[in-house]
Amino acid sequence: MKRRDFINWVGLGLIATNLPVAIAACNSEKSTSTSATSGDWQKVGTTKDLDQKGQLLVKGSPVGDVLLVGTSQAGNLIAVDPTCTHKGCTVDWKADAKKFACPCHRAEYGTDGQVQKGPAEKPLKTYTAKIEGDAILVKG
Repeated sequence: MKRRDFINWVGLGLIATNLPVAIAACNSEKSTSTSATSGDWQKVGTTKDLDQKGQLLVKGSPVGDVLLVGTSQAGNLIAVDPTCTHKGCTVDWKADAKKFACPCHRAEYGTDGQVQKGPAEKPLKTYTAKIEGDAILVKG
């Protein structure tokens, strides 16, 4: 066997033996980080904060950015990711029209996050929200 062939076989053997370990490490890290945030209820605010304006914008919560709309008395909360799916601007809640609107390019979304007016084509991500005591909890 030539020296070049021997080195090629050794190199191929090293890659073949280490590849499964690298793939397993990448996959286990990814599944751990998503399961910790997507399946659990996370506290994102209090009813006092929500009742002051009828909406609450929470940046950097454990589930991501959340825009909550509603009051603690009504009990029906709307929770969406406020990032416009067109260019990434933060949408505003328009209470009089009961819709979310992007100030950058005028995209509009319904209370269910669905696109009502372009240029956005994808809906806003929605969350399940509930009130326990004075805490507002969101589940992604």
